[in-house]
Amino acid sequence: MGSSCFSKGNKDIAKKIIQYIGENKLDKKIQVQGCLCRGLCKSGPVVEIKGKLYTSVTEQSIETILKEALEAT
Repeated sequence: MGSSCFSKGNKDIAKKIIQYIGENKLDKKIQVQGCLCRGLCKSGPVVEIKGKLYTSVTEQSIETILKEALEAT
């Protein structure tokens, strides 16, 4: 997790992702892992789901992103 994303709230976003996965009983199907900086500082925080990058992710947008990306999981 890069410092730019960290300062933009990626720690809180990570907590929301883990909470969402637990609440929706997806913990046996989904693996969550951090990654090193992707060099997208102006577009961060960045979340990758199933190979798709989501940029400028916020605490407010992450639940919608998860619902859309994981609805078939």
